[in-house]
Amino acid sequence: MQKPSVEQVWEWLDAVPDPEIPVISLVDLGIIRDVAWEDETLIVAVTPTYSGCPATSVIAMDIETALRDHGIADLKLKTQISPAWTTDWLSQKGRAKLEDYGIAPPRPAGGPEHCPRCKSENVTRVSQFGSTPCKAHWRCQDCLEPFDYFKCI
Repeated sequence: MQKPSVEQVWEWLDAVPDPEIPVISLVDLGIIRDVAWEDETLIVAVTPTYSGCPATSVIAMDIETALRDHGIADLKLKTQISPAWTTDWLSQKGRAKLEDYGIAPPRPAGGPEHCPRCKSENVTRVSQFGSTPCKAHWRCQDCLEPFDYFKCI
């Protein structure tokens, strides 16, 4: 089998969903930092969203499974912790997918701009902690729906 191009590998990785928020890919999340061939070995650099993220081992397994399903036999995953991941690395496509899914994307101001469902700006924080450590729990005062806000990191 001929080695696939780095661009092709990026496309394959863009189809691997985040295990905690499956509407966005690992590429949209910004945790795939680099893809490169070293001789016959494919090296994929991954930056966890934060140290201790419970999904890290699942993410590694999902990357390996996806690439092996595409015929990659010699693969090495490299954890890259510096620079640390930041929500600035989320793609615009990923931010839009989060909002369409009902999760307010991160904002530098530290809170959602509006309800991801009805777009009302009349929102309040219920709890600094949401369904995962990277999210906070908010509620819209107009449509009364609760929603997660993806915290800025």
